[in-house]
Amino acid sequence: MDLRLLRAFVTVAGLRNFGAAAAELSTSQPALTKQIQVLERRVGSVLFDRGRHGARLTPAGELLLADALQLLERADAFERKAAQVASGAEGALAVGFGLSGIELAPRAVALFRSRWPKVTISLEDMSSAVQYERLLAGTLHIGFVRLPVPARIEHLRLRRDRLTLAVPAEQQLPRDLTGWIDGRPLVRLTPDRGPGLAGQISTLYAELGCHPQVLQEAGDLQTVLALTAAGVGAAVVPQSAERIAPPEVRLVPLPGRAATWWIGAAWATRTPLTERFVKAAVEVARS
Repeated sequence: MDLRLLRAFVTVAGLRNFGAAAAELSTSQPALTKQIQVLERRVGSVLFDRGRHGARLTPAGELLLADALQLLERADAFERKAAQVASGAEGALAVGFGLSGIELAPRAVALFRSRWPKVTISLEDMSSAVQYERLLAGTLHIGFVRLPVPARIEHLRLRRDRLTLAVPAEQQLPRDLTGWIDGRPLVRLTPDRGPGLAGQISTLYAELGCHPQVLQEAGDLQTVLALTAAGVGAAVVPQSAERIAPPEVRLVPLPGRAATWWIGAAWATRTPLTERFVKAAVEVARS
């Protein structure tokens, strides 16, 4: 069905006059008359009684008017939604984050949701390596990752993170942290759970020339911090974990060039949605 013909039908029905309807539709009256005739042939019924008093719907026209209005409303709604999707105001966004984004990602999602409530967002915890794979496969739209990123992935630096020593809040530490942790049994995150963090810590240990022992492993950062709070042992964790650390734990920055790195937003395909989300992430990172 030609929506242009339906719009002509509805306009004439509303104004009850071919001349006024033609002016409303910015066309000539003969052209509008021809459109109505084409529609009448399509539906197999006469739609208007024409007379000196204008155009009046026939019984067939009255029966078909509601359906024509509904079709036009749905078409208009489709166009509005298509424009919203194209502009990034509606749609779906898959966001990933690892340990590096444990603090930034949820806050960026919350800010983005407050501004674009019609966008559906999923947030999933995964390592930077898995995020890169899914970004390239197209199943992930934005990732919060440890920089640098591989080829074919764009990124934007958001914030520096650094390694810290998590200890019970009341514990006194010497100035020489390197000597203090050398050979000391520490609680740590399972390397498979945070391969990027494990690699960063190993690089720092090599730079500082210290060799801590493994006292206990945990599968998530919250458990590592809870064990430290309970007095089981100190742990090396990102400073970004400060927001999830219990009050019984304090984080002490560790020395060394390898103690710091950049956290960034990464994407493989640029869209209006990804651009808006990255802007929200930047705003959160700067706050």
